[in-house]
Amino acid sequence: MPVTIKDIAKQAGVSHSTVSRALRGSSLISDDTTSLIKQTASDLGYLPSAAARSLKTNRSQALGVIVSNIDDPYFSEILQGIEEVAQSHSYSLFMAASQRDSQREQTIVQAMRERRVDGVIICSTAFSDEQSQQLSKYGIPIVVVNNQAAEDYRYSIYHDDVYGSRQLTRHLIQLGHRKIAYLGNSHSGRTTQDRLAGFRQEMESAGLSIPANFLYEIPGSELQNTVSAVQHFLDSADYPTALVCFNDMMAIGVLKNLQQRGVRVPEEFSITGFDNIVFSNYTNPPLTTFDQPKRFIGQKAAELILSLLASTSAVNVPEQKIQILRGNLLVRASTAPPPSTIP
Repeated sequence: MPVTIKDIAKQAGVSHSTVSRALRGSSLISDDTTSLIKQTASDLGYLPSAAARSLKTNRSQALGVIVSNIDDPYFSEILQGIEEVAQSHSYSLFMAASQRDSQREQTIVQAMRERRVDGVIICSTAFSDEQSQQLSKYGIPIVVVNNQAAEDYRYSIYHDDVYGSRQLTRHLIQLGHRKIAYLGNSHSGRTTQDRLAGFRQEMESAGLSIPANFLYEIPGSELQNTVSAVQHFLDSADYPTALVCFNDMMAIGVLKNLQQRGVRVPEEFSITGFDNIVFSNYTNPPLTTFDQPKRFIGQKAAELILSLLASTSAVNVPEQKIQILRGNLLVRASTAPPPSTIP
């Protein structure tokens, strides 16, 4: 049976109310009595009830976090950053995956309301406006991370994907590539459009044309979806010498399929990813990618939601805040000059 305040009071020879006040740090209780009660509580293995504390403070000390997919390593690093900040402020996390399913979103919002989370961080790239409005209706503050409708929220943090994609494309151009293709994710909306925009801008800046068949999208970043992409590019009469992939998972799938078809990377074909997930440094060859500061993004999202929760009135609620962060290009062994320029 769990130790109660009644047990502590009996052991210490004081009243229930004295124990309660001492554990809350009340100045009405002497230092000696407080010390005795806290020592007694420790000796008995007392743990305060989170539920009882929640009733008193009207706070659950829990944050809801919604991601698109639990098995995506990109989200795991963002979650690490969120958890680091949350834990340092005595908050726990209640996490759920939307799977980009409207019914699941509705269920998740209801569950978070029932668990009385104090705030919600939405890491899902897409989340219905209807469910976001439901969270707001319940008085739950929201911070979104890399959401495709980030500007529609008062508080959001996202990565400058246009900049990142430009850096990757520029790297390939500087290596001597002129026939560069882009592989996007048709399920990622704004994110793939931003990365495509960065690719287009850098190609245009270099005076390079983009044939229609050099732009291709697949439905999702799952490895098996990349089979059709590799077939599309290699079976074209004039195929590219380099490929900018929407993200690392997609690039890893392309790399595997190219190798299965006997195409050497990077000797015959260069590949870049995006995000710098942990696996990208362990492929053969290691993947050139853009290092999105995922943990830092998670930390900033947690700090922002906690600052909203610290606001006690409409007077000191922060103004609309949209933070745009930038990462760095990581050049590894999956990119090299095109075959025609190798001595």
